Amino acid sequence: MKKNILVRIRSIIQSVPILIVLLIFSIEGNGQVTVQELQQHIKYLSSDALLGRLTGSPGDSLAAEYIRSKLLSYGLIPLSGDGLQRYKVTKRVLAGKSNSLSVNNVNYTIDKDFMPLAFSSNTGIVSDVVFAGYGFNINTDSLKWDDYNGIDAKGKWVMIFRGDPEPDNNKSPYITFSADRDKALLAKDMGAAGVLMVSGPVFDPRDTFEALNLEGYSVDIPVLRIKKEVADIILSKSKNSIASLEKKLNDSKKPFSFSTKVTVNGKAEIVRELANTRNVVMLLPGEDSKLKDEYIILGAHFDHLGMGGPGSGSRALDTIGIHHGADDNASGVAMMLELAEKFAKTKGSHKRSIICLSFSGEEEGLLGSKHFVDDPGINISKVNAMINMDMVGRLNETNNLQIGGVGTAAGLKELVYANSDTSVIKLSLSEEGYGPSDHSSFYGKNIPVLFYFTGAHMDYHTPTDTWEKINFKGMVEISGLIFNVARELASENSRLQFKEAGPKTDVNRYPRRKGVTLGIMPDFAGVIKNGLRADFVTPGKPAALGGMQKGDIITFINGKQVNNIQDYMFRMGQLKHGQTISVEVLRNDKKVVLVIQL
Repeated sequence: MKKNILVRIRSIIQSVPILIVLLIFSIEGNGQVTVQELQQHIKYLSSDALLGRLTGSPGDSLAAEYIRSKLLSYGLIPLSGDGLQRYKVTKRVLAGKSNSLSVNNVNYTIDKDFMPLAFSSNTGIVSDVVFAGYGFNINTDSLKWDDYNGIDAKGKWVMIFRGDPEPDNNKSPYITFSADRDKALLAKDMGAAGVLMVSGPVFDPRDTFEALNLEGYSVDIPVLRIKKEVADIILSKSKNSIASLEKKLNDSKKPFSFSTKVTVNGKAEIVRELANTRNVVMLLPGEDSKLKDEYIILGAHFDHLGMGGPGSGSRALDTIGIHHGADDNASGVAMMLELAEKFAKTKGSHKRSIICLSFSGEEEGLLGSKHFVDDPGINISKVNAMINMDMVGRLNETNNLQIGGVGTAAGLKELVYANSDTSVIKLSLSEEGYGPSDHSSFYGKNIPVLFYFTGAHMDYHTPTDTWEKINFKGMVEISGLIFNVARELASENSRLQFKEAGPKTDVNRYPRRKGVTLGIMPDFAGVIKNGLRADFVTPGKPAALGGMQKGDIITFINGKQVNNIQDYMFRMGQLKHGQTISVEVLRNDKKVVLVIQL
């Protein structure tokens, strides 16, 4: 018995070195980016179980926990707390139950006759109505128009036309003054207690109510959008109508304001539904005692569109189903995770600390990255560079990789080229630091950025963006390029010097109607049928930055068909500043999908 015990003890002792080696290997691994691990990450993040990772949903939370647990297993530590930077997002803006409108003791119906606007306060008034044209108070060297001259708006409802008197002029000088919220705020400044906004038949022939958007702070007075029929009843005593007033103002280009001598009892109520979400913020401490207080950020957003549906950004307009988001952006997250592991297991790879940062809320307006740069928990000026990976899983047969932001620091373009084997992957470089993803938030804080992107495709923002279509070998190749660039940025003693490369925000803030433009000269003559040709693409504008070329024929915007110039203007009128859209074009008889930020 004793002999057997001694034999077993001797056997265990002899095997200890092997066990230690195996243990060390299991902890450290070889740090290589592999197809198998990339596939593991993407399959989970784009699985049915996460239901499309909609911001603020349970799937969003599961994705964040997965990312955090993987980074912890690689040896990273939370930048602060548990590594989850929590914040709240507005999930929906709804009309509350207390909205009401009555004229001459006749009650009107919400959704049918009137709607509150998202920037309204939750208040109401009973007051006379004054008509104030387009709601302008313009006094510049070249333009003067005051709709408030000669009327008393104090304490009253002010009825205002939406838009401006030149609805078909894309270079109209009135565009800057035509935003709904700006007009409401001006009305308040002029003493108005409430605003009634109405669309003229030229501006909006359909007179339809748009869904309440998530943006816009309250102007602190009630603001109601009313139908033309309701407005005509308010105007009836003055022997005017919305159609006649719109024509008068548009033809004369002169103000025409008056008291309607009609009293309106109205109240607005806006309900904002909030949801909890979070960024994942983990730290790999630097290996140099002097440089460890400086940072390189590896970033990728993990949210997507959930089940799709109206207002989600889905291109599959008639489909409610899981939008898996394998390329957008499980691919970027998977690459970030694999790079984090490689840095953690490669000694001498990073004198500076590396922050691995995964954002929520990108699809809803870069919410997560904006939240981080406003509350980073570090001295953000110590960030040497931010590298953003968004849709990096579809390297196609051309082996073309798009890299944005190479002009945001002196020498950055040269560094990218020096660390890239262009015989394997072809590079398409862009100088601009502003673009349709989270790096824009960092560029706005004077931080050099690089944005890696393999291009849009027909599965973009549809349920068919699934893991089986990912080019995993291509991802391994791209990971190698990013690692080489990031290692140099993390280890060079000298820091990058930030350079401004393109606007930090969209410089054309209030163009046509809803405040958006692509920056193209469209084919007004209608030479092309079943589409709209771009006869010129203005450099530096959204279309050009998104890859549109002269001669491209626009056929769909956000999945909605464009057959002619009227369709195009209507589709653009439904969009808003800052929104990221998909535009399908025909280029040399081939379909191309572009991702464009307005």
